Amino acid sequence: MNLDFDVDPLFSWYVVLLAFSGIALLVIGAINVGGLKVGWRALNVLVGLGFTGYAYYLAFVFEGGTYAIFFKAFILPVLLIINAVKAAVTRSQAPAAPAAPPFQPNAQYPPQGGQYPQQGAPYPQGGQYQQPSPYQAAAPAAPAAPAAPYQPPAPPQG
Repeated sequence: MNLDFDVDPLFSWYVVLLAFSGIALLVIGAINVGGLKVGWRALNVLVGLGFTGYAYYLAFVFEGGTYAIFFKAFILPVLLIINAVKAAVTRSQAPAAPAAPPFQPNAQYPPQGGQYPQQGAPYPQGGQYQQPSPYQAAAPAAPAAPAAPYQPPAPPQG
């Protein structure tokens, strides 16, 4: 193992930071911590695999020689983690689903608080009560023609 904080602490901390960043990105992408879209999750997993793989290579396979440390490489994991946190905050502050429209009773029944006709009063035209829609403007009612009184049919002549 190439990690020796006494001999080369900068290299050792670099490998630890690579491994930590890679694992964090893998967790964010695999578990969908922040409610990210599929593309962002895939990018998190790919970058996490790259960072973790490079940390493994430097810690266990690398046999010495020259190496370059790119601290600018840590900008990408920081930005991806910020993006995941932002998505989680936005998701938690999203408004709830709109409420269902209010229940509209069947038109054949009188409106709530309405009254049934009194005994002996003629029924409205058509034999049903009509409830006005709250979304339509009320039209002026036309005067109804008087109904003819009921007369039973005449018995058959024979």
